[in-house]
Amino acid sequence: MSTPSDPRTLVLHGLRIKGVVEADVVADAVELPLATTCTEIDELVRTGLVVHRSGALTGFTLTRDGREEHARVVALEVDQAHLRDELQLVYERFAALNPQLLTLCTDWQLRTERGAPVRNDHSDPAYDRAVIDRLESLHELALPICHDLASLLDRYRPYGARFDHAIERVRAGDLDWFTKPMIASYHTVWFELHEDLLVTLGITRGAEVPA
Repeated sequence: MSTPSDPRTLVLHGLRIKGVVEADVVADAVELPLATTCTEIDELVRTGLVVHRSGALTGFTLTRDGREEHARVVALEVDQAHLRDELQLVYERFAALNPQLLTLCTDWQLRTERGAPVRNDHSDPAYDRAVIDRLESLHELALPICHDLASLLDRYRPYGARFDHAIERVRAGDLDWFTKPMIASYHTVWFELHEDLLVTLGITRGAEVPA
């Protein structure tokens, strides 16, 4: 049975992965009611673990103490459920696919003309179709990883549906959903799942397993 996370942990985790966001974005990301999310955020603000920022990026974000508390509760959750070894194995499968996704994103944004890289202006449907076909193949490998993660920790459950939604938008011709930041594009969801696995296991990017 998949291990559930309590609302406080979910909100801390959503803020850790999302960075600087408003409460509704956190609620959507961790699949909590907005009222519950706001209650948890209010308490986290009161205790100094979260602040609200304004400026170029506006929203709630973890303080330094909040990041430390997030690391503590996530590690405790994993260890109490005795999931660390299993999560590590699934993470290694994901890490093995990560170079493929990075190459795909590069090929989506750049193509070669006369031996030199140029910006892909998406004027060549055959080129774009070939890259999308490769994304389809990678997607088929990623979905079992999402399923296996969700079978361990329930908070991983949304990722499979988020990947499905992004690739469906790409298939429908909405090309922004391949790599565009600030929306839940395929690359955005991949980046967030990657970050999620790293912070859950307490791994720094410099210490990642080689692909």
